[in-house]
Amino acid sequence: MRPTPATTSHPRLAAVNVALAVVRSMRPRQWVKNVLVVAAPLAAGDIGQPGVLGATLIAFVSFCLASSAVYLVNDCVDREADRVHPRKRFRPIAAGQLSVGLAVAVAICLVVVAAALSYVASWELLVLLLAYVAIQVLYSAWLKHEPVIDLMLVAAGFLMRAVAGGLAASIEISDWFLLVAGFGSLFMVAGKRYSELHTLGSEAGTRRSLVRYTASYLRFVWSTAAGVTIAGYSLWAFSNSGGGALPWLELSIIPFVGALLRYAVDIDAGTAAEPEDIVWRDRVLQGIGVLWLVVLTLGILDV
Repeated sequence: MRPTPATTSHPRLAAVNVALAVVRSMRPRQWVKNVLVVAAPLAAGDIGQPGVLGATLIAFVSFCLASSAVYLVNDCVDREADRVHPRKRFRPIAAGQLSVGLAVAVAICLVVVAAALSYVASWELLVLLLAYVAIQVLYSAWLKHEPVIDLMLVAAGFLMRAVAGGLAASIEISDWFLLVAGFGSLFMVAGKRYSELHTLGSEAGTRRSLVRYTASYLRFVWSTAAGVTIAGYSLWAFSNSGGGALPWLELSIIPFVGALLRYAVDIDAGTAAEPEDIVWRDRVLQGIGVLWLVVLTLGILDV
């Protein structure tokens, strides 16, 4: 006897729901963070060179897949804590829409594909990607509960993204670049924690990573990191100034500082718990970012 349409639609609907839950858990909105992989080739002025753009794109896709795998593992580990969080309780694993076993299986597949893809670009990128996954898994399973260590490891994840493009395209990475990328990452991470503490308030105890932080301490960290980032970028701009018609690199300091100050407004208001949301939502910040990118490109091209 042929099954009725009603009986055949349920398995298909269930499969679609599971697929959607997997995609949501992969957090494609947060892939915007992986745009950092273009930072090193752009700063070196090599983004338009033959082979560089392709290698950078491979690094971007590899880190999108790897970071999604980490998000899946993190949500598996945090599922109990997420269920008492005002916003994270709606994540598919915490909400029971996606099983832990399937989430782990998908995460493993994503890492395998990301590793194979990164090896196509360079073995250095493969090593960096595997180090990123290992560090982030350790962070999710244990080290996220250690104050200061958790800030450093999340910042390291951003720094690895920034370095990835340079390794993929075999571009030499300057010390100034590492300084700006490292402390810029710490600025974003400390701001994220500050916003989380601000948002949860008395419920911060539900997130063990916040229990031993205070708002004043996190403000000190992100303020210090912002200062070092601005100083490092300014010194890089002055030391690399070319002979163009206008001092474009020095002028790029203005929108760069403006972008950090604009982002600091969101941190201070406690709305920077999800950095990618600010990037997608804040039109003024987007405009400042585009202006900075244009001026920076003109400086790199030495127009």
